[in-house]
Amino acid sequence: MILSISGVVLLGVVLCILCRKDGLKPLHAVVAMLFGFYLASTAIAPSIKAGGESLAGLLGGIRF
Repeated sequence: MILSISGVVLLGVVLCILCRKDGLKPLHAVVAMLFGFYLASTAIAPSIKAGGESLAGLLGGIRF
């Protein structure tokens, strides 16, 4: 649960930065959020979630 909340916050911050710095229009941000919302209700959502968790595990295992 913590990972998904962190991911949502991170993606929200990235969207804000893109809106302010790179010229992403607010309408484009709304479309991106709606796409993510509807994508989450499709059959591919578990695969996307598993891929995200795998990537987070990989990045979490990196030692500096």
